[in-house]
Amino acid sequence: PIEYRTVTMKTACVLAALVGSAAAFAPAAQSGKASTALAASAIDDAFGVSIETGNKCPPLGSWILEDTSPDAIKWFQNAELKHGRIAMVATIGFMVQKFGVHFPLYLGPTGSNAFSPASDQAWLLSSSSGVTFSDVAAAAPLDAIQMVPVAGWLQIFAVAGWFECVAFDRQWTQEGRVPGDYGYDPLGFTKGKDMETDEKMKSLRMKEIKNGRVAMMTIAAWVSNEAIPGALPVWHP
Repeated sequence: PIEYRTVTMKTACVLAALVGSAAAFAPAAQSGKASTALAASAIDDAFGVSIETGNKCPPLGSWILEDTSPDAIKWFQNAELKHGRIAMVATIGFMVQKFGVHFPLYLGPTGSNAFSPASDQAWLLSSSSGVTFSDVAAAAPLDAIQMVPVAGWLQIFAVAGWFECVAFDRQWTQEGRVPGDYGYDPLGFTKGKDMETDEKMKSLRMKEIKNGRVAMMTIAAWVSNEAIPGALPVWHP
């Protein structure tokens, strides 16, 4: 079980002020059963702390994680990896939508031309609203999100809820899994590998964490610029 008593109030305070940015930099740690509070040195030595922050957990992250158990740190690590993975996919999706590149829809007429998704036989995304897949393909990223009907969002949340149940079971009831390992590896990259000791696996895990952190900041900046034009003074799609 996860100890929430100390973490809950601090996390709520930080989320209200910074919209969860500190959680993105909370370091990963190996799973443990000890219920004693972690010292600052243990947090600094946790997997995920690297040279970008001087090999120390940032002060805000240390404040959130102080007096917590290894289980609580593992919870934050899983949260960071999930958000990072979603952000990496989101950045790709954002660019695809902005550049107007689309793939055939179920081999059907809509989007059959990758750079010109308009079609005379557009398939309806929502019959009640009259929105077609071609309409979504031609819209700006934030406008495309608003076009998704309620039934579509219900399906998305249903799948997300199912995944969370699977992830919880594999992280908290099954032994020997590092944070972020939910048993889904169709290409077999981790098959037969020790995720905690294999140097190549440790390197890949660290790269995933770092790429996820960059992706979270990137998609946040892109969406901000989309909502407030000119908010991001550097190149963006």
